Amino acid sequence: MYRQEQEEVLVLLVHPGGPFWKRKDAGAWSIPKGEMDRHEDAETAARREFAEELGEVPAGALRSLGSLRQRGGKQVEAFALEGDFNVEDVRSNTFAMEWPPRSGRSETFPEIDRAEWFSLKCARDKILASQIPFLDRLEELLSKAPR
Repeated sequence: MYRQEQEEVLVLLVHPGGPFWKRKDAGAWSIPKGEMDRHEDAETAARREFAEELGEVPAGALRSLGSLRQRGGKQVEAFALEGDFNVEDVRSNTFAMEWPPRSGRSETFPEIDRAEWFSLKCARDKILASQIPFLDRLEELLSKAPR
């Protein structure tokens, strides 16, 4: 999701929840994303994942930013959507894991612990390095749009 404020483009990024990401910031943020179900098209999956991670189904036309393979091997297909989202309203789904390690106890964590709007320049420092091309593609897409 992106929005325009005066002459600046802001992008919505999410920070992963859970104990491994708690103190990580630069290079830890991501676009809202997740796994596609077997019988689901990419646009439907993008809207569902946005809703699961942020608590709201996004409305509006999606514009393809293509796909790329992240460093861990995961193939990600991304879309741009102009819109607005109040980052105070994040309602993420949760996951359970053994925590602390080897304790035998299960703890529940939010998949996303927060979301923020960043300028494209700042987002390049915050986002996972493998997702930077999506920011470049968004910038290119918007530069071609009529004003």
